[in-house]
Amino acid sequence: MTGAALGVLAAAGAALLLGLGWAGGRWQARRGERAAGLDLGTPVERATFHTLHTASLAAPPLRAGLTEDAARKAARRLRSLLGTEALCLTDREAVLAWDGPGADHHERRAMARVAVMLESGRSQSLRTECQRPDCPLRWAVFAPLTGEDGVLGALVAYGSRESAVLVRAATEVARWVSVQLELSELDRARTRLMEAEIKALRAQISPHFIFNSLAAIASFVRTDPERARELLLEFADFTRYSFRRHGEFTTLAEELRSIERYLALAGARFGDRLKVTLQVAPEVLPVALPFLCLQPLVENAVKHGVEDSTEECRITIAARDAGSEAVLTIEDNGVGMDPERLRRILAGERAGSASGIGLPNVDERMRQVYGDAYGIVVETGLGAGTKVTVRIPKYRAGVRPL
Repeated sequence: MTGAALGVLAAAGAALLLGLGWAGGRWQARRGERAAGLDLGTPVERATFHTLHTASLAAPPLRAGLTEDAARKAARRLRSLLGTEALCLTDREAVLAWDGPGADHHERRAMARVAVMLESGRSQSLRTECQRPDCPLRWAVFAPLTGEDGVLGALVAYGSRESAVLVRAATEVARWVSVQLELSELDRARTRLMEAEIKALRAQISPHFIFNSLAAIASFVRTDPERARELLLEFADFTRYSFRRHGEFTTLAEELRSIERYLALAGARFGDRLKVTLQVAPEVLPVALPFLCLQPLVENAVKHGVEDSTEECRITIAARDAGSEAVLTIEDNGVGMDPERLRRILAGERAGSASGIGLPNVDERMRQVYGDAYGIVVETGLGAGTKVTVRIPKYRAGVRPL
């Protein structure tokens, strides 16, 4: 699902909340509720504020999907939002959460009505036909909860009497809940996509690099055992970091530490032909960024600077503080690349090489996490070397290392 689709869903959710705020304002104003100690304007305006605040508290659990735990956490907020005697959330098979009285004798009836609603996919309102004189649940509104796969379940709001306002408000709340559930599906899809991209980057760690690293280590076993031991530890730490199984994000310090290990192994192989300069501002080291985001760019610099050239390779890795952002550059004096070929690689039209996987992968992940304004910038030309610039916001909601 694209970022544009996510924006449409978010906008739809905002529109639903505004409509819900108006309907909730009318509902709460008629019930005569007051926001204690707050001067927020007219009764309708106060009720609208209360509605939006309550909705903001119900949203986080729902972003986990339609589960029993999420429904239990959200049901109380949703009931408060509607001001009903009772409320329940269901999936297609069972009641997930019930808030208020009547669960002992209304749950089974509720699921029977939900089964009917699932077939039509439309909201229904009807009398409960409850025979208990002490039960306040006399009227019920069944509203569908929908997602990409159709109707996922239902929101059922119970009142003491028939009310057109309750029907409208319950329907709007159900639509808003459905938006949150679709956003949760997008979150899961995004997570799966990022995991797949990380797997692709791990697959990019060439068997040739592993073989060459071990061969370089073996070459020092007799002549310089201490150097061989150090390189073996670097190799172990590098592979441990690259193949770790948790966390979408890391810190710049951790990523640079892994890059230093990689360069140490590459230096053992290429010797004096590889010259590396690091220029890192200490204040940007704690900045969070996507896992394995910079390493593929350094690998490309080594490939085009040393493997594809017979000259001395100079690689400069710099990280500087730019106010609200950290700006990172990876520059090499290698063979460079035809700009048109680079355009095709970033567009995903060429694959089968390290550049064909690494560059578009990193570019896409940066755009997914931070927005299209944060794609990588590549300056290159045939025989002119390559410079890659990455801008990383210092603070972004949801971006934090484990």
